[in-house]
Amino acid sequence: MNQSAVRRVNTSVILRTLAVSAGPMTLAGLSERVGLSRRTIELILDSLVDAGWVSELDRVPVSGCAGRPARRYELRAEHALLAAVRITTLDGSAVVADVRGRIVGRAHRRLHDYQDPQATLDDAAALVLEALADAGGTADRLRAGAIAGGGAIDDDGVVRRLVHTTQWEGVRLPKELGRRIGMPWFADNDTNLGALGERWRGAAGDHDNVVWAMLGNRTGLGILIRGDVHRGLEGAAGEIAEAVSLPAGSVEDRPVAWLTSPDPFRRRVAQGRFAAARAGDTAALAEVDEFVENIASILTTLSWTVAPSLIVLGGGLEDAADVLLPRVREAMRGARTPAVELRVTVLGSDGPLIGAVKFVLDHMDTELFGPPVPSA
Repeated sequence: MNQSAVRRVNTSVILRTLAVSAGPMTLAGLSERVGLSRRTIELILDSLVDAGWVSELDRVPVSGCAGRPARRYELRAEHALLAAVRITTLDGSAVVADVRGRIVGRAHRRLHDYQDPQATLDDAAALVLEALADAGGTADRLRAGAIAGGGAIDDDGVVRRLVHTTQWEGVRLPKELGRRIGMPWFADNDTNLGALGERWRGAAGDHDNVVWAMLGNRTGLGILIRGDVHRGLEGAAGEIAEAVSLPAGSVEDRPVAWLTSPDPFRRRVAQGRFAAARAGDTAALAEVDEFVENIASILTTLSWTVAPSLIVLGGGLEDAADVLLPRVREAMRGARTPAVELRVTVLGSDGPLIGAVKFVLDHMDTELFGPPVPSA
């Protein structure tokens, strides 16, 4: 690469690092994290401070440390806004976040017609604008966005397969949303983004090889290998709803499996069945046992194939964690699976949206986000 391209890449790396950092960073900390020399980082930071993208904080003496306090920097989170939108078969949700990933606006609505991709994408764009208004932001501050959807979505954001319908096949999600809201867009499967969000801000921060599992009425797996989303051929990895050799769909119509349904009424029915099971209702307990057997069967296969160190149950399963977790753990021990840790999401329904924000930040580039690149 020429010198200008190198500077652009280095600037983008520093921006991303500051964006996902839990707090201010020193020159030494940035150097250790990104692998660049302190002098290179210092020159880029000076330019970013001048451009208004980064703030240099007051130096704070550290007790017991001699010498001048270290220079500390943080991204000006309010300088730009990011959008994330998720669509299910029934409804859509959107958030607007700053470049530190803090959600500042929300919107939710029922979709007009999921079987009509164009109408649904119109709804998705409207949701983003509603969330932007809720945040008190303006369109000129939106820099990039990501959409979380169902089905096999490839690296370019094209829907390759979607169970039970062909209407979405071939839809280029980034291009279509870009026509509606003119900025760069990215797209991925909602379970992949659930896994990404969980590792960034949720229950999987201490693991690199993670599976985020939504099992029941809706079924899918989001797979992270060494911290990166594994999509597989044409985005098909984790789309086990179509794997006829696995029992993914065998319980989808059982009331207890409706925990992962997009239909609020069905979710309430499922929660009622688990409440009955907690109270000792024999029929409800039998339903739960069947559901646990189904979940454990899928996770056992997963434990011997992908072999993650952590599986996170999400997509609504967290609403019955007290009932499901001990039973699934016992069933997996009985199957003598590898010692995979099992947890539930701590992000709830926000997981895929938070993952979508992180997905945008992972693509953070000076060409998209606008800071000038200092000359050599």
